[in-house]
Amino acid sequence: MRPTVALLTDFGGQDHYVGAVKGAVLAACGEATIVDIAHDIPAHDVDSAAFALAAAHRAFPAGTVFVAVVDPGVGSDRRGLAIEAAGYRFVGPDNGIFTLVLAEHPEARVHAITNAGLFRHEVSSTFHARDIFGPVAGYLAKGLPLDDVGPAAADPVRFPLEPVRELRPGEWQASVIHVDRFGNLTTNVTRRELDGILGVVGGDPTEIVVVVEGIVIPFVCAYADVPEGEACALAGSSGRLEVAVHKGNASRILGAGRGAPVRVRAVAPSGPGAVL
Repeated sequence: MRPTVALLTDFGGQDHYVGAVKGAVLAACGEATIVDIAHDIPAHDVDSAAFALAAAHRAFPAGTVFVAVVDPGVGSDRRGLAIEAAGYRFVGPDNGIFTLVLAEHPEARVHAITNAGLFRHEVSSTFHARDIFGPVAGYLAKGLPLDDVGPAAADPVRFPLEPVRELRPGEWQASVIHVDRFGNLTTNVTRRELDGILGVVGGDPTEIVVVVEGIVIPFVCAYADVPEGEACALAGSSGRLEVAVHKGNASRILGAGRGAPVRVRAVAPSGPGAVL
């Protein structure tokens, strides 16, 4: 199978930037298949890029190299990183963009990119995606050992991740970490944490509600389990608890955005102390 390089940036589509990065990848690995994850990440929004990368990477075949670049600090003394985790490789700036990937893969190997022999012959202080990250990704896709990009880095930049907190038996505090184009609200409750919450109520999702901006929302299996225009909560495709409105925009209708508090509550008995 041909090597795959996947790109995630905030470059948009109207300028030459994405095409130039693809050219730099191909100059290093002409046989690469290049796939676009997204290029309309909001400008400079590293948090959104971190979420998109974590949500998308598991859909790719093992061996894929990801170039993730939302880089407001380009040209400064921030490092470049190359990471290997779960059979994937990731290349980009050390500015927190790999926070969720690293949280998901604590066994990851992280190396600083210092081998200038891998870069383009001229490096612009404003376009490291083309001149450093693209070529390094191409060489990694071609089979370059991770150790060859530079030394191990033990302290990559990570955003603080707000934990899901149990406020009292049967009630948990969470928050919205992403709003997609449909207005769906993705929370910081991972599938593992959601399974643990469901375990408290014997696995019955009808015994859980989610509260956003004072509105009590049922937990369901699919958007269509509620009438059009009504809100629901469910396990989203990103592997996290999601709040949505069937054929509507939950962010607008509920008045909630990134950072909004979310509560998950058990509403029926399933053992001692599980009832609110």
